[in-house]
Amino acid sequence: MDKDRVKGKMEEVGGRIERQTGEWTGNPKTQAKGLKKEVKGKARNAVGQVKDAARDALDRNKDERDIDDMDRERGAA
Repeated sequence: MDKDRVKGKMEEVGGRIERQTGEWTGNPKTQAKGLKKEVKGKARNAVGQVKDAARDALDRNKDERDIDDMDRERGAA
């Protein structure tokens, strides 16, 4: 799991708590700050998900190339 996913989720949860606190106390400034953090965390989490998907795709591609190489070596032997 990419570190951006972890940091993003933590930021998202922290923002949600701050936003909710602002709602409970009737403080629109705290609500806005919390919402900003929440959205930023969601975006960071999404970036981490893209990185994970790219890394997985590269790993699958590498595995397929390794299998092709082994098949060629067996055919040459």
